[in-house]
Amino acid sequence: MKLDNYKPLREVVFESLREAIIKGVLKPGERLMEVQLAEELGVSRTPVREAIRKLELEGLVVMLPRRGAYVAGISVKDIADVFEVRAALEALAASLAAERITEEELEELERSLVEIGEVSETQDIETIVARDTRFHDIIYRASRNNWLIQIISNLQDQLQRFRMTTLSRPGRTREAVEEHRKIVEAISERNSELAAQLAREHIENAESSLLSTLKER
Repeated sequence: MKLDNYKPLREVVFESLREAIIKGVLKPGERLMEVQLAEELGVSRTPVREAIRKLELEGLVVMLPRRGAYVAGISVKDIADVFEVRAALEALAASLAAERITEEELEELERSLVEIGEVSETQDIETIVARDTRFHDIIYRASRNNWLIQIISNLQDQLQRFRMTTLSRPGRTREAVEEHRKIVEAISERNSELAAQLAREHIENAESSLLSTLKER
């Protein structure tokens, strides 16, 4: 972990630890030692302590009495709960996007689809995740529903964690690209019902892929 940012120190430390958890550098169940992390980051314990508290509020860290802070694990119940909510939100976003998307946004969505396809056969998981995230963000924006966007934003930390695992599964990115293509077609045809159905199926497939990956570990 490196600090190479000009943001306030506490924010940089928080973002560094958050990124390490999402990418799996800090693994589920791993204890977060303030002194060790402070030394590694070259800072005092105070911003590390503040970052850990903030990560706890976001559900990425758990505090155990008399034992300290640990990276939150990912249980089957957690996955089911998050994906249940996400499937409903993604279906709604796709449905609304089919009704409200502009021609410029549709072109942006098509371009995003191509960009994901360009890296689908590579091992560059960070780029794959970034492009996958952008694809979904365009649909959220096209929904024109600020409350929907805000609610999905609150799930982003957990979603990014899941994306890193899901899209690293061999063949999953290729499948996701095809699912994205069908969603784009439904949105471009202004078929809100089909767009919602395909978006829900896409999320259900992602959940199945994630569970299969975790079982194999």
